[in-house]
Amino acid sequence: MLELLVSDFSTLHVTGFAVALILTVLFIKIFEKKLPRDQGRKFAVEGALSEGKARGAGIIFVGVYALVACLFATQTVVGCLYILLILFAMITGFMDDASEKPWKDYKKAILDLLTAGCITAALIYEQGTGVHFMLLDIEYTFPVWLYAILSVGLIWLSINVTNCTDGVDGLSATLGIVTLGAYAFLDEVLYYHSGQAYNLILFIAVLMGYLLFNAHPSTVLMGDAGSRAMGTVIAIAALKSGDPFLWLLLGLVFILDGGLGLVKLFLGRFFKIKVLKNVRLPLHDHVRKNLNWSNTQTVYRFTIIQTVICVIVLWLVRR
Repeated sequence: MLELLVSDFSTLHVTGFAVALILTVLFIKIFEKKLPRDQGRKFAVEGALSEGKARGAGIIFVGVYALVACLFATQTVVGCLYILLILFAMITGFMDDASEKPWKDYKKAILDLLTAGCITAALIYEQGTGVHFMLLDIEYTFPVWLYAILSVGLIWLSINVTNCTDGVDGLSATLGIVTLGAYAFLDEVLYYHSGQAYNLILFIAVLMGYLLFNAHPSTVLMGDAGSRAMGTVIAIAALKSGDPFLWLLLGLVFILDGGLGLVKLFLGRFFKIKVLKNVRLPLHDHVRKNLNWSNTQTVYRFTIIQTVICVIVLWLVRR
């Protein structure tokens, strides 16, 4: 589209990044008062402090991302489908944000599985079921049925652990920037050149714009509209990389912070098995309540851990 009018593509890309960042800040500033209000989280550490804050800002920054990605990046038909599915995750999340009563877990799980199934079908159509285990330099083609199960599971898990991590000012978006930045670097500089790097950079831009309002003490929360969409973007990045298992490292803090709570809930609800009895979950609640970390310490320390892991993984892939 706009590439046809501009000969210097790098200038175009920088312009797209700036437009995504500026529009996010501008639109959040304009529409902040029209967003639904958070009702506070009774069982979360300092959850009552969120009461009354604007919630569901994901509808703004994800919408900006979709617009700018279509204007400033070349999208294939499948790429457009990915954007539509990211928007679907955002819209369903915003409907939950705006609801007076939170949606039931089963309802959200079904919608997440629908999103995951559509993305998986598009991925199999686009790139098949081959996986390159980068750290081992081994290639393997999975049976379609097994790849589909693993892909749906990864997408569903990514959506939900990202959602669970969104409980401390600035944490989820900052971790998202680190993980998406690692995948963008992996794509553009090191390895597979799938063409998705710029899309990831644009999502990083809107997250930066959102963080101007979400840094502690926050005035705006991304809500399910933002966290579920971001989890979807991360999952697509992991699967398009050709080595989805690398996400277990590049998203490790997300997985530990949000995933352990899901495991504890699943085992307790369906098998009556109690695990991690002395650990408050998500982990960001445990470190704040039991270890007396401040919100700022939690964000910095979790981010440092994830950054170090990403740097080590990228170095090992480089070798």
